[in-house]
Amino acid sequence: MVITLKRKKLVSGKYSLFIEYYKGKMQTVEGKSKHIRDFEYLKKYLHDNPTTAKEKRENKEALTFAENVLAIRKAEYAQGKYGIKDHSKGNLLFLDYFNEKKEERYNETGNFDNWNAAQIHLEAYCPSNLTSSQVDIDFVKGFKKYLDTKARTKSNTPLSQNTKYTYYNKFKACINAAFEDGYITQNPIKKVKSFEMGESQREYLTYDELQALANTECKYPILKSAFIFSCLTGIRWSDIDKMIWSEVREEKDDEGRIYHRIIFRQKKTDGLEYLDISDQARSLLGERRNESDRVFYRLKYGQTYNAEIINWCNRAGITKHITFHSARHTHAVLLLENNADIYTVSKRLGHRELRTTEIYAKIIDKKMREAASIIPELKIEL
Repeated sequence: MVITLKRKKLVSGKYSLFIEYYKGKMQTVEGKSKHIRDFEYLKKYLHDNPTTAKEKRENKEALTFAENVLAIRKAEYAQGKYGIKDHSKGNLLFLDYFNEKKEERYNETGNFDNWNAAQIHLEAYCPSNLTSSQVDIDFVKGFKKYLDTKARTKSNTPLSQNTKYTYYNKFKACINAAFEDGYITQNPIKKVKSFEMGESQREYLTYDELQALANTECKYPILKSAFIFSCLTGIRWSDIDKMIWSEVREEKDDEGRIYHRIIFRQKKTDGLEYLDISDQARSLLGERRNESDRVFYRLKYGQTYNAEIINWCNRAGITKHITFHSARHTHAVLLLENNADIYTVSKRLGHRELRTTEIYAKIIDKKMREAASIIPELKIEL
């Protein structure tokens, strides 16, 4: 990290003094380089071209103050970097620091939500007066054990393996950052093994089950339309819920034929998606309204709609535990079963990595099915 004193000219003509913390650069989703900087504004100002003795004195005092703060900040960074204990930093409450790291990710949709959920469990485990200097290997092991044995979801069920993996990784990132920032002089997280990521079961509907569901009455027609639309497009609940009419396009191909497309920014990844949809999927959206209107007006997320999906499935004779997200899984499986290549499926689902999509290939691996009957039948007498 590079710490420097800088100045910025204001409308008033004065210069505002501030400290810049340059932390390097990262690659964005679009492949561009993004510089990472933090700023500390000192509320000290310099006169531009001072002429009077007073203005010169004020400039000298402001500059001396700023340079002293700069020296302190550099010393604090060096203390953290080289393991020299800084007692003032050690007094920072760990929960406050975690909250600070969470807020830094406010614009990272999905990631912020996971940090927020992890914070709820950390607050249940961590004493409110625990300081960063008290974070040690026993504290780390204790939180991992808490996630593994005591933590519960809102419906009072144990956390899934992948949820434990996700929450612990946010905790781990916070500990690593605290060490880098000098709030912890020794990093205990390196001595504790993380949770293994589990392969989650992806419940989906077969074509016949989806047809049965389409032929069965749902208590909330808007829910039925949205669910089947997700089955036909693979779009997540979060993106369906926020979809507005300006994202729904009608375009023409080279031969003048009209086709339908959804252009939207994924809430989870913030990636811009161009998704072609079928005529049948477009018909589920109904008549076009104002460009800023929500497409699925009055669609709501909550226990009432979640329960109705289960009841709707039961009425259709489907006993699987189906959630709205199962519609996305259904779309992937139906595409692969109808000979779509895995790269195309990956692009339609907006996956960043192909290996995420390959999980669906395991579900429909026809060769495995064929292998089950490859051995000739035996003549068995019992």
